[in-house]
Amino acid sequence: MRYSKHKKTEASPETQAEAERVAKATQRPGQTKEQTRLIAQGIQKGIEEYKKQQKAKARAADKARRQQQRQQDADTPPPEFEPPSPSRSSLLPWTLLGLSWVGFLLYLWLTHYG
Repeated sequence: MRYSKHKKTEASPETQAEAERVAKATQRPGQTKEQTRLIAQGIQKGIEEYKKQQKAKARAADKARRQQQRQQDADTPPPEFEPPSPSRSSLLPWTLLGLSWVGFLLYLWLTHYG
């Protein structure tokens, strides 16, 4: 089975109802039902074509947005590695070690000379 590039799809019921409503609203006196039906078909095709154009515009805008985002990502250099700076949490163990040595030396001095 071959698929053509332009596949014929059935119009949505909402589109068909909208086309019929517009065709009946613009109906002229003496106009046959067949003429009204043909007008409704023309309106329906117009609505479908408009929707296709809007989808194409949305796709093009989305493609441009994604391309711009890729360009920005490519322009931004990767962050350089920075060694972690000493923070309070890494200074705490060294401070406690120093205080314990001072306390130990003070204890030895007081017990030996005191």
